[in-house]
Amino acid sequence: MIDTLASTSKWDAGDYARAGGFVPALGAAALELLDPQPGEAILDVGCGDGTLTIQIKERGADVVGIDNSLSMIGAARSKGLDARLMDAAQLKFGEAFDAAFSNATLHWVLDKERAARAIWFALKPDGRFAGEFGGAGNLRRLRQALNDELRSRGYRPPLGQANWYPTAEEFAGVYEAAGFRGVEAELIERPTRLEHGVEGWVGVFRAGWLDAAAVPPDERADIAKAVAERHGSDIADYIRLRFTMRKPS
Repeated sequence: MIDTLASTSKWDAGDYARAGGFVPALGAAALELLDPQPGEAILDVGCGDGTLTIQIKERGADVVGIDNSLSMIGAARSKGLDARLMDAAQLKFGEAFDAAFSNATLHWVLDKERAARAIWFALKPDGRFAGEFGGAGNLRRLRQALNDELRSRGYRPPLGQANWYPTAEEFAGVYEAAGFRGVEAELIERPTRLEHGVEGWVGVFRAGWLDAAAVPPDERADIAKAVAERHGSDIADYIRLRFTMRKPS
């Protein structure tokens, strides 16, 4: 869960495990795009608590996970993983990996051009990069419900961008400019039932957003409940961008 705009996202591994477990659970398709092989060196960009990282390891690959949340890194390390506190835009590797993987992370990385180049440098020649994250239109209705509720209570939603939700064409342009070739990207509509409801989503995935809007802790549960009523459903309007690409030989 990497983030270069720390003021609008904040991660606690315990809260994430309770209310955000559906995110890695839905990453199976992206993992199949990666198709990790025994003995490969693989970088997991935004490993979170290591739920998918450990699946890569179980396939026989040597995997390193990176994340800029200390809480998430602690949870990943508790599973016996090589997890390192590091930002996606500031990777400290050079041609070290056969492949890179990322699930539900790149939409948090606002320094997208720098991150693309950092991942390119971390891959060996002919190395591949595969994954999935939020694409254009992702959670538009749900995010609007939250901001409308904040405004109705006199709060000002943060003016800064919280996420990068690109079109397939925009995404491909950024990664081709970084040097990748054969970029394939597609948007996939994936309405998703939130197991812990909209209230759980607000509490976990928009905690930093509420911080930036200066919402006191004692008002947040009530706001989350009101957002759920505004939205009117526990089905979140997820739109994912799934991709594969390679670094030239």
